[in-house]
Amino acid sequence: MSEVFSARTAGPTATGAEDPDLARARDGDDAAFTRLVQPLRRELHAHCYRMLGSTHDADDALQDALLRAWRGLARFEGRSSLRSWLYTVATRTCLDTVETRGRRALPVDLGPSSDRAVIGDTPLTDVAWLGPYPDAGLGDGPAGPGAHYEQREAVELAFVAALQHLPGNQRAALLLFEVLGFSAAEIATTMNTSTTSVNSALARARRVVAEKVPPATQQRTLRQIDDARVREIVTGYSAALERGDADALVALLTEDVTWSMPPLAHWYRGIEAVTDFAVRIPLTICGNWRHLPTGANGQPAVASYLRHDGSGPHLAWSIDVLTLRGGRIAEVTSFIGPGHFVPFGLPASLS
Repeated sequence: MSEVFSARTAGPTATGAEDPDLARARDGDDAAFTRLVQPLRRELHAHCYRMLGSTHDADDALQDALLRAWRGLARFEGRSSLRSWLYTVATRTCLDTVETRGRRALPVDLGPSSDRAVIGDTPLTDVAWLGPYPDAGLGDGPAGPGAHYEQREAVELAFVAALQHLPGNQRAALLLFEVLGFSAAEIATTMNTSTTSVNSALARARRVVAEKVPPATQQRTLRQIDDARVREIVTGYSAALERGDADALVALLTEDVTWSMPPLAHWYRGIEAVTDFAVRIPLTICGNWRHLPTGANGQPAVASYLRHDGSGPHLAWSIDVLTLRGGRIAEVTSFIGPGHFVPFGLPASLS
């Protein structure tokens, strides 16, 4: 796509009197430009994550988008809000990224579950994996007056994973309409297409998402569960792994629980298979665990640290995102790799 962006982009809000920093930025003042975009960086970054399914890709896309915006700012005439214009730039930048690589996946996308623990499972390095997103980067409530999703609902694992099954144009249309509250006409301008095409993309995207996302969001589920129970689940999960207590762990799980560990391809479904996996691998042969509570994708999560031998520090191992249902854990998604810890501001090791 072209790096030249139209200044006639519409958006959910309109600008009033011109910000003095905008005039300075147009004249080449990069400090003024930084002041303009700083309040919007978090929400733009979250948008890039929803589009791309990776915090690292979101970092790169946002940096590229802001560079494009800086270079094209002289052409911004203020006929829309700066925020709307920046979302246009960020969306087009993400669409360029989507065109150059395949969708991001979870193990459940690659094949059927395993009935028994797979010893010696090795990472798949030729798959672009979905990654977790730190709650610290999220706001609350809808981003626009017409938005249907809350900001936290729109980064839940099930929703972001479902988005990865959509072509880039459908992904962008759904996010701009349902999460950010843009109208179909505004989206058509953003994506250089017709309103008819946008409405068609929205209809197809909604069908796919409806098939893949549970009817009850995690935000609704968490509101129905007492906060103390959520803390109890997180603490109990951590303690059971640290003690090697299979009974305590199983007591926290639903009968149809799933456990996956990207970048490992094998995953497990159902209490029998998950128990066999847990007993034979994390509770037995992995080593000694320590945990820190955290939040990812608007869901409770645990940062897992592992010590393989009897001495030395516990090293960053995985971010375990917990999906709850009825006061129990229905899914564990363990994102393995120390690189996931950096965006969460977590230490690389525990002494």
